Amino acid sequence: MLQSIGIPGLILILILVLIVFGPSKLPEIGRAFGSTLREFKKSTRELVTDDLNEETSNKKEK
Repeated sequence: MLQSIGIPGLILILILVLIVFGPSKLPEIGRAFGSTLREFKKSTRELVTDDLNEETSNKKEK
C-alpha cells in the first residue's frame, strides 16, 4: 500500500497534516506516534518470545 504513494503523495500528506494540526502540535504528535510504535514493537516481541518459550517447553515434555 505504501509503495504506491510515492514522494509526491507523502509531501501532500505532510502538508495536509501541517495545515490541520499546525506547527506547534507536530512535535507532540510525533512523540505520541513514536511511543505508540515503540509499545507495539515491545508487545509483539513479548508475544513472539512467549510463543517460542511455549514451543520449547512442549518439546521438552515429549
